[in-house]
Amino acid sequence: MGDRLFILLQYLLPHHFLSRIVHALTRSRSRWLKDALIGAFVRHFRPEMRDALQPDPHRYASFNEFFTRALAPDARPLDTDPDIVVSPVDGTVSQIGYLDGTTLVQAKGRTYGLDALLAGGRWVRRFEGGAFATLYLAPYNYHRIHMPCRGALTTARYVPGRLFSVNALTANAVPGLFARNERVICGFAAHAAAVGAIAAAPDFALILVGALFVGSMTTLWHGDITPTRSRTARDLSAPLARASQGTGAAELSKGEEMGRFNMGSTVILLYPRDVLAWLPALGPGARIRMGQALGRLRGPW
Repeated sequence: MGDRLFILLQYLLPHHFLSRIVHALTRSRSRWLKDALIGAFVRHFRPEMRDALQPDPHRYASFNEFFTRALAPDARPLDTDPDIVVSPVDGTVSQIGYLDGTTLVQAKGRTYGLDALLAGGRWVRRFEGGAFATLYLAPYNYHRIHMPCRGALTTARYVPGRLFSVNALTANAVPGLFARNERVICGFAAHAAAVGAIAAAPDFALILVGALFVGSMTTLWHGDITPTRSRTARDLSAPLARASQGTGAAELSKGEEMGRFNMGSTVILLYPRDVLAWLPALGPGARIRMGQALGRLRGPW
């Protein structure tokens, strides 16, 4: 009964309004408020602070700075084999495998479509039959997002939507969850020559999926993309050419930070057919850390 009520409430709640309230509270620099929020969070979720650059949670100026804390140097060893694709986040594997045509697995017995996830058919053929991994970040996880392999951001798009929770219970209950929620879709070219170009079909994609109380998603190139009052789909590629002129800022090496969630959520990785083989030991429920090997490229990249 409790689980059913939780799901029902999610359909009824004003997702974006609540997320704006959380956005304001978590950025407050009022010492008593941010210490109260951080203290309650630490007591309930018990995050691992020993690997943080600043291990004292109360030394952060706001709850959001604590929540998006940086790691200490070498806290996440990176698999440097150029043929290895690494986890972009700390979290848990929700689902991992290969698309059945244009169908992805959301949870056991529940699927959804690639066209819906990408909010249009422009890239569907590129990723049809390809590899996908859905990686869930719990509240206690490290919340910065890194590159799974070397790549140049060539196109990005904001897609509006709801902000359902993305935990296992909701993934099992809400049809098309990841295609319903607000998301930022980033397409990457694998080669530096594509920096600043607008790719019709990227070599791989990384999708940031918003969730309940996740009212702010950020990338290196765009800053805070959400929250936004204009919840209409829009192209985010304009800053890329400016960023790459003379700086190469659109290109990142494997393991470099590319964005962050300002509360917990989900990342989905997409690779084309016959490009990537996931490591067989990984499956739903597996705990992962940023920099850990997820799969091996099958040929020259």
